[in-house]
Amino acid sequence: MLSPMRPPSLFPLFAEVSTLKGVGPRILPLVQKLAGPLVRDLLFLSPSGLIVRRPMTATTAVEGLVGVFDIVIDRLIVPGKPGVPIKVRAVDDTGFVHLIWFGGSGQAIDRLLPRGQRRLVSGKVERFNNEVQIVHPDVFRPEEAGDIAAVEPVYPATQGLTSRVTRKLVRQALEHAPELPEWQDPAWLARRRWPGWRAALEQLHAPAAEPDLEPDAPARQRLAYDELLAHQLALARRRRARQVTSAPAIRPGEPSERLLAALPFELTGAQARAVAEIRRDLASGEQMGRLLQGDVGSGKTAVAALALADAAASGFQSALMAPTEILARQHFQRLSPMLQAAGVATVLLTGRDTPAERRSRLAALASGEARVAIGTHALFQDAVRFDRLALAVIDEQHRFGVNERQRLQAKGDPRAGGVHLLTMSATPIPRTLELTQYGELEVSRLTEKPPGRTPVTTAVLPLARIGEVAKRLKAALDGGAQAYWICPLVAESEASDLAAAEARAADLRRIMGVEVGLAHGQMAGAEREAVMADFADGRTPLLVATTVVEVGVDVPNASIMVIEHADRFGLAQLHQLRGRVGRGSAASTCLLLYGGGDDGLGETARVRLETLRRTEDGFEIAEEDFRLRGGGDPLGLRQSGFPAYRFADPIRHRELLLAAADDARLVLGRDQDLTSPRGEAVKVLEALFDWRNDRPGVD
Repeated sequence: MLSPMRPPSLFPLFAEVSTLKGVGPRILPLVQKLAGPLVRDLLFLSPSGLIVRRPMTATTAVEGLVGVFDIVIDRLIVPGKPGVPIKVRAVDDTGFVHLIWFGGSGQAIDRLLPRGQRRLVSGKVERFNNEVQIVHPDVFRPEEAGDIAAVEPVYPATQGLTSRVTRKLVRQALEHAPELPEWQDPAWLARRRWPGWRAALEQLHAPAAEPDLEPDAPARQRLAYDELLAHQLALARRRRARQVTSAPAIRPGEPSERLLAALPFELTGAQARAVAEIRRDLASGEQMGRLLQGDVGSGKTAVAALALADAAASGFQSALMAPTEILARQHFQRLSPMLQAAGVATVLLTGRDTPAERRSRLAALASGEARVAIGTHALFQDAVRFDRLALAVIDEQHRFGVNERQRLQAKGDPRAGGVHLLTMSATPIPRTLELTQYGELEVSRLTEKPPGRTPVTTAVLPLARIGEVAKRLKAALDGGAQAYWICPLVAESEASDLAAAEARAADLRRIMGVEVGLAHGQMAGAEREAVMADFADGRTPLLVATTVVEVGVDVPNASIMVIEHADRFGLAQLHQLRGRVGRGSAASTCLLLYGGGDDGLGETARVRLETLRRTEDGFEIAEEDFRLRGGGDPLGLRQSGFPAYRFADPIRHRELLLAAADDARLVLGRDQDLTSPRGEAVKVLEALFDWRNDRPGVD
């Protein structure tokens, strides 16, 4: 169904791929799987490689290159036993060329290559027993010579759909591509050495050499910039739409002053700036959408607490949602005494409340007696009713979906306007990701640590010294310290030499002679949280765990972190794990154990560990982690929240992204309704990439 906002010039591109010639019932699901359901999706399917064909003869054939041979069929050789390939011997003016098929029908090959007939064949040259051979060649009749491209783009393939068929469909899709109005003047494009929009698509699908496939090729840059601009425009328009949505005006009052006085420390400069930015948003009468990101231990909770107190001071309710019960209880244990001292009643809602507890707490929220609710996903369940919800705070926001956040915000009274949203992230976010995933949010950064946080001494050691580490750890535990020991696996794997958490816990229990807790992702939630609660309360001196302790667990007495096979972890993940120590007054240590046996330390792993040893600045670490990933790690990037771009590479095209973000703000600043010629052009661009229709990656 066509979007009513889509300009008519784009209608042909948004037709179903089934409208293309040759896309019948058999091939349709294959095309949809490979590219997508629309003609546009085929148009946006970039070549993944090139075939360069060179005229060759039996004597000039070069092994490893793709040749085109003009041959006459001499003989079909069908093997007498299974597993032996079918061979066709052909001849040209200089010698023999052997064509090889593994599998297939001898009769079919005989019909394709009749004896005595002339054919043109193409394929990668191999040599076997000094014979020139081509495995599974492309075959053409002499009259089809014009169909043999000297340079042919190769497209991704799927079972039953060859690259050649895909190429023909892409050429059809190109015929549907209109000339679009340019969003930028021709002189600007000329300075960039970029082609026009349709010309860029033509060049994308007709590369002349390998460099034409690179992200830095002019056609690819042009299309990537268009895509980034369309995305940034959609985010900017979404941000603008939120800003014109009314919301309750919230201002600080007596509860805020009491809570500030109850804090056991002075706010850092960064915290004070973040509080001021949030308060400006809350008092504006427009719906707030702000991301509060801070390094490990930077004091995000205190900033959020003041926002909760401000809402209560203005007669409204607020909710703080955390992804796990242990984090929700941790927030409640920290915040409820301070909020209680400020005269703000607080309740905790989780999935394991008793029926009586749940009834009492739900009643307190519905009546308005409780001003703050802290909890897990239980907060947005249908049974939860608020009296005057005006602020939603989401901790570790990346672990919640868009719909989950919206369900909590929907608990507000629509007559009072929208519910303000404050999201928090303990993982410092690179500027590039900030623009692509959170461009519709305002951002506050906490770049300082509150007083009392002790620096963490980080050491990098080979795994061969694990005995020495265990000995030092035992002495520290005997002296009353608590420690984490992180392992990357839960059970032994034949495919890996990594120590399992279960086996390591048994080893350390025997060596240390103390109670050793074990927490990993395959345990039931209640069991895992009970183990971690025992560690947090000091009943267990040593906790062996996988990365389930990466974020949010706060045990001030824990002062030692041992990370086994640290070279197998990502840089940002290592930083988060290290952040579990150094949260109290005791001097803290993080030991990064790498390698094993004769394994060396790769260059990337070496840079990661050295960066972690050198700095505790989470923002610097985030940027370095982003740089080290490079453009060839789509899984890592997607796990970081990148949108599903077709042409743009967020790392290789970082400068284009920054320019597109500025351009989007400039366009909307000059032409809010996009009615100027340039505004109309970028509106077409936005519709072309479909970012307004809730594409993945746009929250």
